[in-house]
Amino acid sequence: MPFKLTERIEKLRVLSRDSKVWIDPERAQIYTKYYRMNVNKCSIPIERAEAFYEYMTHKELYLGEGELIVGERGRKPKLIPTYPEIACHSVEDLDELNSNTSLPYHVSAECCKIYREEIIPFWRGRAIRDKVFSQMSTDWMNIYEAGLITETLEQRVPGSMGLDDRMFRIGLKNAKKQIEETIANLDFMNDFDAMDKRDELRAMAVTCDAMIAYANRYAALLEEKAEEETDEKRRTELKKMASVCRNVPENPPQDLWEVVQMSWFMHIGVICEGNGWDACNAGHIDRNFYPYYKKTLEDGLMTKEEAVELLCAWWIKYNNHPAPAKYGNTAKESGTYNDFVNISLGGMTEDGKDAVNELTYLFLDIADTISFIQPQVHVLVSRVNTEAYLKAAAKVIRVGRGFPAVFNADAIIEEELRCGKNLRDARNSGICGCVESTCYGKEAAPLIGYVNFPKILELALNDGFDSRTQKQIGPHTGKAEEFQVFEEVMEAYKKQAAFVFDTKISGTQYLKKMFAKYAPQPFLSTLIDGCVKSGKDYNDGGAQYNVSLFPGVGIGTITDSLAVLKKHVFEHHKYEMSDVLEALTKNFAGYEKMRDTFVNETPHYGNNEDYADALMQEVTNYFIDYIDGKPDSTGGTYRANMLPTTCHVYFGQVTGATADGRYAWTPQSEGISPVQGADVKGPTAVLNSAAKMDQTRTCGTLLNMKFLPDVLKGDTGLTKLSGIIRTYFRMGGHHVQFNVCDAVTLRKAQKNPEQYRDLIVRVAGYSDYFNACSKELQDEIIARHAHEGV
Repeated sequence: MPFKLTERIEKLRVLSRDSKVWIDPERAQIYTKYYRMNVNKCSIPIERAEAFYEYMTHKELYLGEGELIVGERGRKPKLIPTYPEIACHSVEDLDELNSNTSLPYHVSAECCKIYREEIIPFWRGRAIRDKVFSQMSTDWMNIYEAGLITETLEQRVPGSMGLDDRMFRIGLKNAKKQIEETIANLDFMNDFDAMDKRDELRAMAVTCDAMIAYANRYAALLEEKAEEETDEKRRTELKKMASVCRNVPENPPQDLWEVVQMSWFMHIGVICEGNGWDACNAGHIDRNFYPYYKKTLEDGLMTKEEAVELLCAWWIKYNNHPAPAKYGNTAKESGTYNDFVNISLGGMTEDGKDAVNELTYLFLDIADTISFIQPQVHVLVSRVNTEAYLKAAAKVIRVGRGFPAVFNADAIIEEELRCGKNLRDARNSGICGCVESTCYGKEAAPLIGYVNFPKILELALNDGFDSRTQKQIGPHTGKAEEFQVFEEVMEAYKKQAAFVFDTKISGTQYLKKMFAKYAPQPFLSTLIDGCVKSGKDYNDGGAQYNVSLFPGVGIGTITDSLAVLKKHVFEHHKYEMSDVLEALTKNFAGYEKMRDTFVNETPHYGNNEDYADALMQEVTNYFIDYIDGKPDSTGGTYRANMLPTTCHVYFGQVTGATADGRYAWTPQSEGISPVQGADVKGPTAVLNSAAKMDQTRTCGTLLNMKFLPDVLKGDTGLTKLSGIIRTYFRMGGHHVQFNVCDAVTLRKAQKNPEQYRDLIVRVAGYSDYFNACSKELQDEIIARHAHEGV
């Protein structure tokens, strides 16, 4: 239940909410100065570590009024640094970011001047994006430019990781000792990689020193401010905060304040070192923080009210850090300030017990009360969890902000076991990014970009030719108007898909090796188990477990399109394929009756109709079978999942009209959700359709559902909602999330955005402010079918 925030926390909340987002050139300047003075003086891992050390020991420290947790990525809240060594913004990019009305990143004249005179001249041609994109194959560039794929490594380093409690148990000083012991035990006689391992390990040690120095800088600042402070209560707080920073992250935390501050320092270190997609996940905070919370209260170090205030201050910190500024296709596939930090609650302990505790409920209340889009929060629901816990989450869900998302803990465990984890590690797994299952503290599981299923079908219907770019992109698979049976459509689709999958993966193999070579992340590697032992970076397969996640987009759109072709062209012979192709080329202009037939007289995915659902299974099984278990270039494997971020909007913008009746250049279906408005037989039918996908063979699927608010009112409404969740999870569903709103309210928000500035909706695997969504995305959310009953 929401509660009244203290005056201090309310001020911090308002400051975080109302602060504008600005580009902060400080990191770019410090990194550029370091690299300019140290070109080719040491190995790349050492270079990266020393640049990080330079930043953490020279960046401006921010201490806001009344703060309890310290540390910002930029010089102030909502000031976002850039990463020119990864991808250097041009002045034109900065102008575009500054002029974006729905998602502005403000850029000062001074920042542009710094970029024009200092940053761009040094990094042009040196940035990783410049190095690697010039080496990509013609086929890869063709499918990329056509919108058949996206590439998350275009502007961001590999991310999608979650932390466990290991650093809380040892601290960075002992982590550094372990690093030094590993160096001492390297076999330079027989291990031909020992020199590379030594450099990587030395780099890790440097980053430990960097974070300890950063914390001590804050301790000195806090001690100085305490001496100047006239209010006795605040002076005591500042002294305590200084003491906390003297101990963590160097040493293991001793109380709640220390563990919360240490968690935040680790987060800051990871996101200052690299701009990972997605940002660092704190992991199972309820179970990891709980021993410190319990001890702190039992020892009388804090009252419960003070503990809640501290946790609220930590929660707000996440909202101070919008995603790094993106441009080009990367901005289109992920148009949001949300950096996909995903806080995990509940689930199952490593010994198979109910993991829910007092903090689980408290964090639900904090999320409900503060009501920010960051951090994201999700609940893991297992068979061992109680109905009281699920209903507590359902109360927050029905408020209508799209959080918490709900995940099937038992299915995640099965997914992780299938990917090679042991049972204890599988039970300690959770969610990163949007919906991706991963083993916290032990796994590298970066997204590698998205693939456009409906666009592949477009190639199949046009003999591999893309009319938008006017290029022969795929192989010749025959003229669709000459196909005699539906199976020929599927054969052409699979040949085009194989070409796209292979081309995409061949490029990713190269990109992953280049990021391993040129952009190691030694601090992140220190935090992820396996990297120190192996002497290898997080980006280079050093983690105990490694997967590369390849998401498919538009499953509803392609399923319904195939159902149209199968029924109306090949079975009922109502239309010739040539006429259908002409209608698609003309965006149904003059073919309105045909479109009406396709929309209203065809079985649609999401209605528990085997005719359509079997086609969904054929498409997804082919994708999973083709991708699953393929070796990647850093020693891991590729795995499939199904999520869009906002890529279903971008992919729609590059895809012509589709046979399901979708108009050209409009959004596709998102996740594994049905086409917007096509799910007309109620929520149970949607769940039955989605559950026909073998979701445990993926590393994550995304299902959006939308209910009118009246449906979930009262205790009966909570019982219905929890029943929907349990039913779907018993059928093997991985994830479900809910928008609880009506189209009337959303249309009012479109017309009068200033009156709905706090309206939050579920987009894909994340929530966002409705006003921050593009007009295309707003319309897509409005178009989703709102169920009027359960």
